[in-house]
Amino acid sequence: MARSSITPKVAAPPVRKPRTPDRIGVTELIIGFLLALVAMLMFALLAGQIYDKEAFVLDAVANPFLHAISSPALDVVMNGITTLGSVPFVSALFVGSVLFFVYKGHRAEALFLTVAIGGAVLLNSLLKVFIERPRPALPWAHVLPDYSFPSGHSMNSLVFYLAVALIVRTVYGQRAGAIAVPLALVIAIAVGFSRIYLGYHYLSDVVGGFAAGLAWLVIVAIGFEAIPRTWAKRPWARRARPAGRAGHGKPAS
Repeated sequence: MARSSITPKVAAPPVRKPRTPDRIGVTELIIGFLLALVAMLMFALLAGQIYDKEAFVLDAVANPFLHAISSPALDVVMNGITTLGSVPFVSALFVGSVLFFVYKGHRAEALFLTVAIGGAVLLNSLLKVFIERPRPALPWAHVLPDYSFPSGHSMNSLVFYLAVALIVRTVYGQRAGAIAVPLALVIAIAVGFSRIYLGYHYLSDVVGGFAAGLAWLVIVAIGFEAIPRTWAKRPWARRARPAGRAGHGKPAS
């Protein structure tokens, strides 16, 4: 009779699930598409009416109402706030931010910020030339020489500060992002408010700038997969690390 042998059981290694975007990442992508769609529709509605020289009731109300509550102290505050969306100030912050991200090894984030704000400035200039809306002619405000719609300060501040906030959320986590994103929105809204208060823009100019800026930023964010739970999984978007030693047969990770 042959001797029976008992083969010891060996535990099979667990089967690894394929790496796919998780449910939260897909949800964020869907929300991003919806935000971009709503923003583009809002901008198209405003731009179409302004291009056809149709007046907005709120434009005739907002500037005089804010001027009625003006004061020398509030003028100083509003001029300071509006500087946060000016081209020189945003440009200085942009250069500093890009240098910081590159120094820290976040090259993809630096490129994302560059495309976001660079495209916003170019898009705003093209839209102003196409629509050709004159600036408000108000007795208490200096009429600027360029066109009014959409507001460049509002659009650029929303895109820049919110783009930086998205990067903070991606790099430093949701807790930091929970502070950065609302702060970015508060700054952008304050800048837009200051433009109406100072008489440089109509209310519809500011709303149009926010709508165009939000649509552009979301499109760029989706293109770069800047929504954290999807972008962070892409190898090209990870923080650069030193290459591994030759001969080990493993790529740097």
